[in-house]
Amino acid sequence: MKHVDVLVRGAGIVGQSLALSLARLGLQIGLCRDEPRAGAAPDVRAYALNAASVALLKSLKVWDALPAHAATPVYDMHVQGDAEGSAIDFSAWEQRAGELAWIVDAPVLERELAAAVRFAPHVQVLSAAQADHVKADLVALCEGKASATRAALGVRFERHDYGHSAIAARLVASRPHLGTARQWFRSPDVLALLPFDAPEPQRSWVLVWSLPRERCAELMALDDAAFAAALNEATRGEAGELSLASPRAEWPLGIAQASAWAGPGWVLLGDAAHLVHPLAGQGLNLGLADVAALSRVIAAREPWRPLADPKLLRRYVRERALPTWAMGRITDGLLHLFAQPAPAARELRNRGLGLVNRLTPLKRWLTARALDS
Repeated sequence: MKHVDVLVRGAGIVGQSLALSLARLGLQIGLCRDEPRAGAAPDVRAYALNAASVALLKSLKVWDALPAHAATPVYDMHVQGDAEGSAIDFSAWEQRAGELAWIVDAPVLERELAAAVRFAPHVQVLSAAQADHVKADLVALCEGKASATRAALGVRFERHDYGHSAIAARLVASRPHLGTARQWFRSPDVLALLPFDAPEPQRSWVLVWSLPRERCAELMALDDAAFAAALNEATRGEAGELSLASPRAEWPLGIAQASAWAGPGWVLLGDAAHLVHPLAGQGLNLGLADVAALSRVIAAREPWRPLADPKLLRRYVRERALPTWAMGRITDGLLHLFAQPAPAARELRNRGLGLVNRLTPLKRWLTARALDS
């Protein structure tokens, strides 16, 4: 039986980032990688990464390895309510930042992380069968929302289903995006267009469209031309004429929290610990913030304290519990506010957007929280 300091189960973006981050501390890491699924659909995911996530990836020597087309800066964001004149605009210039976020191609980022793992001297890549015969001082679960190991430990994943699903796809538009993200909050859907530079520089977008499950099924059943027509009707041509440049993907939406984030010899990170609605684009940012926090806690531990010490793991949980809870409440509250069809609720939210748009200090504060979370 082999021995490692930390066994990381789950080799997605969070798991690979954790393995690299802990290996930089001189720890021996085992990274359990699942076997690729045969016949898997093309991966159309992209993530909005904030400044803190980019800083972590730079420290891991991964960010600068990304090809230019795989990371697109967002300089401005326009959020439209469901009434004329109800909108809010955010800008990097107003925030005194280089950019508000970066839109990153998920499969390319995973590929570059895997390349870095291959050259990391303290990381051993293991199959699931091999991992079962490895002894570890600490097991880090980064297996995602459907973590089998978390379930085997008896940890409850308390999920509230929204009754909505998200549709993701890559798009090409008739006019350039100019580094501006666009989002429409309407009852009952939330539609986001994230600027991207592939397959066509300056004219590509990533779509994330959250809708009631029945309506989502109707849209997924349409052919590409009919779906594009529905999308162009929903965006009212504000981003130009849009056409599909990839297959569509869908997944159910909910909010969830694990009943415990750490226990005897184990700790949870990323979607295995928490799940939020994608409307604020903070899901992966929260997971990478988990990686940074656990790495800091382990780096600062007393020389005599073992990796699985309950007090040590509680330091990590305390650091991450409040910001994760707050982001979950914000996204949940926004979704329910904009899902209300009642005229009074509609009036309230649209007036609120206009008010926040006029209060520059409040906008700066909100943007700063998103950049650093």
